[in-house]
Amino acid sequence: MADKALDLDFVRSFFPALNDSWAFMENAGGSLVPHTVIDRVKDYMTECQVQPGGNSAIARDAQGRMKKGYETVAAMINAEADEVVIGPSTTRNVITLAAALRDSMKGGEVIVTNLDHEANNGHWRRLEEFGITVREWSVNPETAELEPEALRAMLSDKTRLVCFSHCSNITGGPNPVAKIAAMVHEAGGFVCVDGVAFAPHASVDVKALDVDFYLFSLYKTYGPHLSVLYGKRELLLDARGQYFYFHGEDNLPLKMNPGAPNHELTAGCVGIGEYFEALAAHHLEEPANNLHGRMRQMFEIIARHEESLSARFLEFAAKHPKIHLIGRATPDHDSRAPTFSFVIEGVKSQDVPPLLEARGIAANAGDFYAPRVLEAVGIDSADGAIRCSFVHYNTVDEVDRLIGALKTIADG
Repeated sequence: MADKALDLDFVRSFFPALNDSWAFMENAGGSLVPHTVIDRVKDYMTECQVQPGGNSAIARDAQGRMKKGYETVAAMINAEADEVVIGPSTTRNVITLAAALRDSMKGGEVIVTNLDHEANNGHWRRLEEFGITVREWSVNPETAELEPEALRAMLSDKTRLVCFSHCSNITGGPNPVAKIAAMVHEAGGFVCVDGVAFAPHASVDVKALDVDFYLFSLYKTYGPHLSVLYGKRELLLDARGQYFYFHGEDNLPLKMNPGAPNHELTAGCVGIGEYFEALAAHHLEEPANNLHGRMRQMFEIIARHEESLSARFLEFAAKHPKIHLIGRATPDHDSRAPTFSFVIEGVKSQDVPPLLEARGIAANAGDFYAPRVLEAVGIDSADGAIRCSFVHYNTVDEVDRLIGALKTIADG
């Protein structure tokens, strides 16, 4: 028997914030949280809000709950628990990583893009202050996309690191990560991939992608306000520790997490796995034998639903003469995420969110911490673009509600 189509009533029953009053359309800025995560955080703070460790039963319980959080996050991306750092934000994790790798990159080159969110961008550029050459792999201004062959021409024996996104948080377009990683590895360099805009929509397998470092935000993948840095174990061991001196260089992942992880929120990460386990039990006829496999199966079902939402929005956007979309005009899940940035001719982008709010639609406008790509395609980053982003708990009715509102605004 075939797996079920996505049961939206079942899905939405997990999210206390969902109701008919609001249509949440800025999920790329942060997703809603299922009650499984909320319950895990609440239970930790209620039952074992102590210093985790081995000095008492309650402290061992706290430590065990945090350990399960690490194991859950690692399983989500097919990594080992000591290969993931759970930090406060992707920006903070990049700052830490850049400092940890700085000495090893002296005399070499780092390549960044003008497509990426500034998290995987600005702090790498600052390495110029330490004598490291920084070069920019620029998007094609006609398509707002990175072209792998343009990168190939930039690679040399001086290349130490190439930093790029798995998927743009502006255009929604994914990059061929495995292909790019292989190209960089052949030149002797490493890759650091920002998966923040990709991970809410598809399964991530860091081993299959053969990435050296991978980042994503748990608060955009239905979890607490935390972020994940994955690194290949041997690279994390070689990196210079960024915590207190008495934490040894082999103390993974703590050496890469100054200040240590947030206790209750790390324990809450178990709830992300529980949510996907519940989806799998409800939808799958023949579930895989591990969490990563079951999440991959569920994301295949999720993809079909998100494609239907994308197709509906893109049909409207393509036909309306005043709406100008940035990125690919295809609903195909392999070709774009359901994150849509656009401008409306004759309307300031900053004026649109309040008009949508009046209709019970939560969306946003701005540069979304990626002003470089907006400027590359000729959009004033001060006014920015309007962004509407869907995830699997959104409905066709909500997309129709958005379309109706945008039509009214664009038609004046």
